[in-house]
Amino acid sequence: MPAQRFGSLIRVKEDKLEEYKRLHAKVWPDVLRMIKECHIENYSIYYKDGFLFSYFEYTGTDFDADSGRMAADPITQQWWDVCKPCQQPLETRAEGEWWASMEEVFHLD
Repeated sequence: MPAQRFGSLIRVKEDKLEEYKRLHAKVWPDVLRMIKECHIENYSIYYKDGFLFSYFEYTGTDFDADSGRMAADPITQQWWDVCKPCQQPLETRAEGEWWASMEEVFHLD
């Protein structure tokens, strides 16, 4: 089964950009472990003009279950609590989203 690709977008608060970069220069080891245990690979976050773009590949078989497992993890919840004050969700995101999902319009392997 080929990996599923995900892209998402969120704003970063201008006065919090350096803090966000500092946090992601030293992501907590337990958070990194949970990401990998939930079958997420090739995870990157890019910055441009006030926006953060996230890309990752999901290699598991049940994205909803793995996402739920990650969301239920207490250390991951603490990490999100530290990161969320740096972020400003898009008004156009879907209900229940923090990062706004993006539509893939092109891919080449």
